[in-house]
Amino acid sequence: MHDPVRDPWAVPMRRALAEAGLAALGGDVPVGAVLLSGDGTQLAAGHNEREMTGDPTAHAETLAIRRAADALGSWRLTGCTLVVTLEPCTMCAGAIVQSRVDRVVFGATDAKAGAVGSLWDVVRDRRLNHRPEVIVGVLADECSEQLTSFFRDR
Repeated sequence: MHDPVRDPWAVPMRRALAEAGLAALGGDVPVGAVLLSGDGTQLAAGHNEREMTGDPTAHAETLAIRRAADALGSWRLTGCTLVVTLEPCTMCAGAIVQSRVDRVVFGATDAKAGAVGSLWDVVRDRRLNHRPEVIVGVLADECSEQLTSFFRDR
């Protein structure tokens, strides 16, 4: 378990949690993501926007990846870290691999659809040409509680 006081990923995860709160306000599942450059500067952020946009691909991770690529002027996000409140699904895991993100940090695991170790492990599949580092469980309780509260209220 990560120490929220000493964990270097706690601050960006709190930013991702704030993004997730924006998703909930729009009626979407509260998942948020931030994408950091190699020096830790935030390049982009995103939260689920499927309900708002009617776009099934409008997951927090894909939006953050698209926005970071726009900011950098390149689809290659080498050296970057994606911080997300919930374990990415297969679509998002594929986008992570394709964009060459170096590291994925997530809070809550997703036993029903997680593709970064829970149900599948797309990002660390040895058959792929890119395999990012994975850090699991940063502020996991807070990330899980945000999701649990959202579904309990529905």
